[in-house]
Amino acid sequence: MGNGSTPKSWGIALLRVVVGVTFLMHGGQKLFMGFHNVAGFLGSLGIPLPTLAAIVLTLVEFVGGIALILGLLTRYVAALLTVDMVVALIRVHAKNGFFASTGGVEFPLLLLVSNINLMLAGAGALGIDTLRRKKTES
Repeated sequence: MGNGSTPKSWGIALLRVVVGVTFLMHGGQKLFMGFHNVAGFLGSLGIPLPTLAAIVLTLVEFVGGIALILGLLTRYVAALLTVDMVVALIRVHAKNGFFASTGGVEFPLLLLVSNINLMLAGAGALGIDTLRRKKTES
């Protein structure tokens, strides 16, 4: 688990913050384009209950991004974002090959594996989860 002061812990923290910013931006983009537009896109993909799915997806990415930046509930948030990326890979990107330039799996695959890493490793240095754990251990 580490005490938050190792190079490994700082590496995890850096990954957590960058992945968090990425999801915050993508969730914010969905939030500001409106749930109905996101629902229309999800409906075109055959996602059931597209309006509900749009709300959940947008909030998971936006609020989840903030939580990752803060290192709050990191393992749980990363699990939700892992599901998000699995669906995106299967429903949107798999048919487009590998490269991001063609809408392929390259970028969502990287986010998927990054979130799996955060699920396994936790928040790393300076995350609220790590700081709370250190406080309870004192």
